[in-house]
Amino acid sequence: MAYDPEMADRIRKLVADRPGVTEMKMFGGLAFLVGGNMAIAASGQGGVMVRVDPADSAELTATTKAYEAVMRGRPMPGWLRVDGEHLRSQPELAKWVERGTEYAGSLPPK
Repeated sequence: MAYDPEMADRIRKLVADRPGVTEMKMFGGLAFLVGGNMAIAASGQGGVMVRVDPADSAELTATTKAYEAVMRGRPMPGWLRVDGEHLRSQPELAKWVERGTEYAGSLPPK
């Protein structure tokens, strides 16, 4: 499954005025990076993949519609997925874009 170009455009609009944001194809989707660190991606599995502080993963999965990403059979704290059905409104997507860009921006640039 290819990533949703409409979702990518929606994310692009939300990060347009943020300095240092770049785009890169990765994980079968289109990722948006801050300082070379992935913040959020229009996922090839649908919806988005968001990078958050690993210490916040458990709380976010308990209190939102996000769930922990699994890569090669291993759960990945700090990498969350949110299905597209939970991102229909721009304000809901904006919350995840902000979480991802804030955390990626706090990391040392690559």
